[in-house]
Amino acid sequence: MTTALFGSTGVRLADSDAQLAGPEPVLPSSLEFVVPPELSAHAPAEARGLRRDGVRLLVGRGGRQAVPSAEHHRFTQLPEVLRPGDLLVVNNSATLPAALPARLPDGGEITLHVSATHPDPRGAHLVELRRTGRDGAAAEYLTPADNPARSGLRLSLPAGGEAVLTEAYTPRLWYARLAVPGRLPDYLAGHGKAIRYGYVDQDWPVSAYQTVFAAEPGSSEMPSAARPFTDALVSALVARGVLIAPITLHTGVASPEAHEAPYPERFRVPAATAALVNHVRATGGRVIAVGTTAVRALESATTPDGRSHPADGWTDLVITPARGVRAVDGLLTGWHEPRASHLLMLEAIAGRPLLELCYREALAGRYLWHEFGDVNLLLPE
Repeated sequence: MTTALFGSTGVRLADSDAQLAGPEPVLPSSLEFVVPPELSAHAPAEARGLRRDGVRLLVGRGGRQAVPSAEHHRFTQLPEVLRPGDLLVVNNSATLPAALPARLPDGGEITLHVSATHPDPRGAHLVELRRTGRDGAAAEYLTPADNPARSGLRLSLPAGGEAVLTEAYTPRLWYARLAVPGRLPDYLAGHGKAIRYGYVDQDWPVSAYQTVFAAEPGSSEMPSAARPFTDALVSALVARGVLIAPITLHTGVASPEAHEAPYPERFRVPAATAALVNHVRATGGRVIAVGTTAVRALESATTPDGRSHPADGWTDLVITPARGVRAVDGLLTGWHEPRASHLLMLEAIAGRPLLELCYREALAGRYLWHEFGDVNLLLPE
């Protein structure tokens, strides 16, 4: 049985604490830091001479009941770090080539980023307009002053497709009505390419943005915390006695420049996963989310008493230290930018002392940031 609560906007509210809109979360200044440009991962691990599971893994422990500590590993050592009976909750959403070439009414080129392939309950998609990069460069962020977006703007898309902007959701994102031949996932596969930002050195095929768990097409950007997993590593985890269960959350378009709060995303928590989460917690095991998307989906399906339930719909849940977490005991995640709203979620799970230690260690150890970079395992208990 799935829950079916709806907010006044028609977007599904998966949790009574969720809010559709509000002020941008601001991190306290004590967690401000600077990431040198050279610590951006410019290419997939495979292009840097590594296997996918050869990236670095910083394990942060304690912080709740003990003095926090940090350990430096390779990702291949993950089975040794975890305990038999631990449960990894992974996102099985597959990444789509969600960046489309488009033309403005005056014929000018523009790039359209489509935020997931599922329209919201009103039938509209969220999209972002970006300046088309020249000579192979990534599409560039448009400030509100430079952005041509306006209500009624018609964009021409390949093969006779069209996007019509209807209203602003944020200064960066707009609702749009899309009209394309055939199913949108098929259309994107034929005419789009993977979204990339300026820190990535070139366009990479969409296969570089898929995880080993990808099974349900629908994400605009890769659920990247799971990228280092390989078939061999999954087998080693299973042999160790580590459990793995899926959720689905189709990611929207990120805001590396605007640092916006998360907005509603389509998700599903299967009954089998909810039951396994409850069993593991009841028997003293740890539920470890692989990625912030897995946290958002699972927490959206968990009631204040800590019981997880099957759920299917839209979530606008924003996890902060004040809200806390109810189902998640640990988190495997990438490294996040200063002021990124995800840092609030990390603090809710790990606590401030452990989070500060991990980021100090990552910067001192020159860990790599972004979707092709290194990862952090937070185990606060």
